Amino acid sequence: MKISLEELLAFTSVVDSGSITSAADRLGQTTSGISRALSRLENKLDTTLMRRTTRRLELTEEGQSFLSHA
Repeated sequence: MKISLEELLAFTSVVDSGSITSAADRLGQTTSGISRALSRLENKLDTTLMRRTTRRLELTEEGQSFLSHA
């Protein structure tokens, strides 16, 4: 499967802004839309890019590696 530009933008925006909500505001999308894009990206890559809790997001090693190539 190919990675879409929407998924890449969602991922990099979440990393840059530090939250899904902030990324959604930046991109003019809904929070659930950004979350779905991240989930699709992780499914396509068959890995977890971020650890999500209600308080914070943390890149996994795979997420850091993917970000350096994004």
